[in-house]
Amino acid sequence: MNDSVDLARDVTKPPEGYFDLGKMLKELTNKNIPVKVCGTCKVRCGIHKGEPYFDGAQEAKMTELAQWVKEADKVISF
Repeated sequence: MNDSVDLARDVTKPPEGYFDLGKMLKELTNKNIPVKVCGTCKVRCGIHKGEPYFDGAQEAKMTELAQWVKEADKVISF
């Protein structure tokens, strides 16, 4: 959500000494675990606005994200 949509872009690099959350998301997609990016946030947020998302990151509408959260037994958000 919001600026965290940049984590699903290859161009994003973590600050030195921090976990590479983008790499962690890619590892999930490589295991066929869905990673969804808010479509509204994709359009209006992020310092890398307009850069492509890596393969496996899916754009989703807010209604789809809300339903996904409602049905999940665990949710990770950052």
